[in-house]
Amino acid sequence: MHALDGVKVLDLGTFLAGPFCATVLGEFGAEVVKVERPGVGDHLRRFGSDTECGDTLVWLSEARNKRSVTINFTDPRGRELLRELIAWADVVIENFRPGVMEKLGLDFPAIQEINPAAILLRVSAYGQSGPLRDLPGFARIAHAFSGLAFLAGEPDGIPVTPGSTSLADYMSGMYGVIGVLMALRARESTGRGQVVDIALFETIFRALDELAPAYQKNGFVRERMGADTVNVVPHSHYRTADGHYVAIACSHDDMFARLARAMERPELSAPDLFGPKQNRLAARDVINKLVADWVGALSCDEVVARCRAAEVPAGKLYSIADIFEDEQYQHRGTITVEDSRIGPLAVPNVIPALSETPGEIRWLGPELGEHTDAVLGQILGRSADQIAQLRADGVV
Repeated sequence: MHALDGVKVLDLGTFLAGPFCATVLGEFGAEVVKVERPGVGDHLRRFGSDTECGDTLVWLSEARNKRSVTINFTDPRGRELLRELIAWADVVIENFRPGVMEKLGLDFPAIQEINPAAILLRVSAYGQSGPLRDLPGFARIAHAFSGLAFLAGEPDGIPVTPGSTSLADYMSGMYGVIGVLMALRARESTGRGQVVDIALFETIFRALDELAPAYQKNGFVRERMGADTVNVVPHSHYRTADGHYVAIACSHDDMFARLARAMERPELSAPDLFGPKQNRLAARDVINKLVADWVGALSCDEVVARCRAAEVPAGKLYSIADIFEDEQYQHRGTITVEDSRIGPLAVPNVIPALSETPGEIRWLGPELGEHTDAVLGQILGRSADQIAQLRADGVV
C-alpha cells in the first residue's frame, strides 16, 4: 500500500519544476501519465549528462515511475485525447508560460467543465498574475529575482550560483506537492478541484528567513558574506591542516561555550569577552580567525571528532565521492541502485520515509512514448487499429 494509491496525475509539464512534483507524487503511489510531444519529448531528456540510451542521467533519475505518452497538441484529435485524459485525472500539472493552456482551450474553467473535481497545478516563472506573468524564466532567473543569488558569493565578489542551478525548480516542485495534497484534502469536503498557482521565485523567497522583515523594520540590506551567516558567529567553513573544509555552526551562546572548551580556550566564552552573541558579532573577524587558526592546526577528522565530543555541530564539506563512502548514507539507503535502460544506476532514493505507506521507485525514466499504446488502450479505450491510425497520422 502506498499513501497516494488511486490518485491519477496527468503531467503536461516540461523540464523540471512541474514534472518534479509529479515525480514525488508518483513515488508515493500516484499513477502518473506524462504527455510529451511526438518525436521530441520533454527537454529534460536532453538536459544533463548524455547516455547511450539517448536520454540523459537527469531524465533517467527524475522521470521515474511515469508512463510516457506522446500526443500532438496541434492536432484537434490530439486535443481531444488530452481532454479525455483530463476527465480521467485527479491532478493536472502544467508549467508552460501563462496563456499556453488558454490557447489550447484548456484554462481552468474549461478543465472544470470536463472534470469539476480536477486540481490544476500551474507553475511559472512569475505566477499567473501580475505585470511580469507573461515573461519566460528558469530557475537561474528565479534565484536572481528572489534575492538569493545576490547573497551567494564572497563579499565584493561576483554573485555565484547557489549550489544547484535547478534549486528553484526542485523547491517549486516540492511546494507543488504541498499544494496538491492540500487541494486533495479540501476536495474531500467540497468535491471540487481548484488551482494551485506557484511562481518559481516565490518558493525561493519564502526560504530566505528574515530578509524581508529585517529590511522593512531596519532598512538592512543583507550583502554577500561568503560562508558566514548574518546573525551568528562562528557559523562558517574553515580549512583544515590536511586541506579539507569543515562546517562549524554555533547558533547560540551555550554552543559557543562548548566550542571554546573543545578548543581548550574556555575563557573565550566569558561574559565580558565573547560569551554573549552581540560581543561575537561585534568581533566577527577576530572570532573567525581564532576558530580558523584552531581548525587549521588539525586534520579534518580531528576537528570533527573534537567538535562532536563537545556536542558542537560540525562536519566535513562532502564531495559526491565522500557521500558514496559515508556510512550514514549507506545505512539510510539515501542512494539506491536501480535497474535502468543503461544498466544499474545510482539515484537519490525516495524521501520522506513513511513507516506504514512508504514510497518506492518502480522504474526509472522511460523511453519516449513507451506507454502510449497501453494508456490509449487501457485508459481511453482505443483499439489497436485506432491507435495505429493515430500514429500513422502523426497524432501520437
